[in-house]
Amino acid sequence: MTEQVPKGVAIAAGVLGLLVLLFLAYSRPGYFVGDSLRGILLVEFLAVAIWMYRRVFFALVIVAFLLAGVELPVGAIWTAGRWAILGVGALVGSIIMLRDRGHRIGWFHVLALFAVLAALVSAAVSRYSGLSFLKVLSLLSLFIYAGTGARLAAAGRESRFFAGLITGIEIFVGAVGAAYAVGIEVMGNPNSLGAVMGVAGAPILLWGILVSEEPFARRRRTVLFAVALYLTFASHARASIAAAFIACGLLCVALRKYRMLIDGIVVIAIIVAAAAIFEPEEFAQRAEALTSSVIFKGKSSNDGLLASRESPWQDTVDSINKHFWFGAGFGTSDNGQDATENVGQFSTVVAASSEHGSSYLAIVSWVGMVGVLPFAMLLLVLLWKIVETISWMRRTGNPYHPAIPLAMVLLAGMLHASLEDWLFAPGYHLCVFYWSMAFIFVDVAPSRVSVLASGWRPNVAEISKRLMHTA
Repeated sequence: MTEQVPKGVAIAAGVLGLLVLLFLAYSRPGYFVGDSLRGILLVEFLAVAIWMYRRVFFALVIVAFLLAGVELPVGAIWTAGRWAILGVGALVGSIIMLRDRGHRIGWFHVLALFAVLAALVSAAVSRYSGLSFLKVLSLLSLFIYAGTGARLAAAGRESRFFAGLITGIEIFVGAVGAAYAVGIEVMGNPNSLGAVMGVAGAPILLWGILVSEEPFARRRRTVLFAVALYLTFASHARASIAAAFIACGLLCVALRKYRMLIDGIVVIAIIVAAAAIFEPEEFAQRAEALTSSVIFKGKSSNDGLLASRESPWQDTVDSINKHFWFGAGFGTSDNGQDATENVGQFSTVVAASSEHGSSYLAIVSWVGMVGVLPFAMLLLVLLWKIVETISWMRRTGNPYHPAIPLAMVLLAGMLHASLEDWLFAPGYHLCVFYWSMAFIFVDVAPSRVSVLASGWRPNVAEISKRLMHTA
């Protein structure tokens, strides 16, 4: 965006803005304390981010939603601010898209619009229509930003974007791993930890290992990949563990990296065997405890593997039967209680929320059998493109393409969402990341995959050096 603004105008605007802030600081000092100060800083931060929209705004959106969900004092600041950032990002992205007129709008984008309309209809007939309309607005903002701003961040600058994506994941996994090593559970709960590591961290880092050109970068990413897998397993979240291992295993198989897959399995087997040989009693106790906590989730083995999910699934099925055609309202569940009228802008009413045990059951419960059709088609389009991308990977064995990590992340997310209900929860950081990646993925795969691959064989380490040099 900056190349469209004359330098003289930019300097004049900056000087004028500084003079206005100095005048306000002198005449209204109360504006620069507490919430007012945070609001001013947020506006200034947004102005800078808009100025460098294609380069930094995507990272700002992801970081804002991530910070809003962490168990740190800074999280409270971003709880409301994330929505302002997402809304501004959607607005600016839409303006740029309309100005450029060179970006493709396909069936996937049309289906996303129909999904929002279906959610809107369910909100109109919901018992908690006020809260549901807010949820629909958040979904609309997410889809607009993902369909504009996220796509603009990657379009025409795939090398830089994906080099930055790998670097960002490295920093994130390293920071979270260090925090947990000193006893700080920054992600709040084990399910959230397993979700971000299993769905996003592990697949992207494994791809980063495959495209690494420098030995140091490969070793660093290998260590961080091991940290991501360890944190996934330490979360004891079955859905996260399964999603990570399936996505990473499929990545190796599709790219014919059989030796890497076998080496990984052998290393895990050696570690387990060594623990069993040197400390058999402790190993047996830990194995029994892990079997109980990971596989059966504290339930009896006689109850089956999914006994812990039966109760929320049954409640969700009952809700679907009660609101069969149009659902209970997007983002809400009719629990038979009266929701307060004072919902608040950024809060959720307990009476209108419940655990569903699956994103797919949740969306049926929210929008009903009529409204679920565009959501189902949206996911089927993604799944079809994932399958085509994997097929291309098998034919070529070429890891140097941006569609590959996105396909693995999206597949891992679909698997994980079968046992966790976050896929259509726009307030959750993984949901924002997932749908941003989905809209980018639709642009680069699979119909254009052969064209892009021929000219996109990056030296990721060299890209990182160039980025540091130009910065």
